[in-house]
Amino acid sequence: MWADQVLAFEKAHLARLLLWGVASIISGTGCWLFLRVKALELPLLRHFAVQTAAWGAIDSLLALASRPQLGLRDYDGVTRLDRFLWLNCGLDVGYVAVGVTLAVCGWRLARSRGLVGAGIGIGIQGIALLLLDLRLAALLTQAR
Repeated sequence: MWADQVLAFEKAHLARLLLWGVASIISGTGCWLFLRVKALELPLLRHFAVQTAAWGAIDSLLALASRPQLGLRDYDGVTRLDRFLWLNCGLDVGYVAVGVTLAVCGWRLARSRGLVGAGIGIGIQGIALLLLDLRLAALLTQAR
């Protein structure tokens, strides 16, 4: 695998992460503003919107902060990137598990629509991040 090919894969990954982050910010903020303007008290939707916007902001900041640090990688650098990606995939699965647990326990134990909405928001973000990370990992594996 060529170093410039890995760099192109990383740049595309960060662009996709930034796109997902911005889309999450827009949709989460738009949903929250809609609820405020219409004076609707829908805890499930409000907490979902807050989680979506907050995760979008974090994803966007990570993508923007990582971009200037990109550079050509040697074989050891690609190996470190691959291991870091698989660590991230594990964390992403953890986010999904936390989201599902929060939603299920929020509903079954507390009948809290707010916890259900937050759990759904976290779960969706975890799934999206997992898919993004798996795509880059697959590209790195395929190119080896």
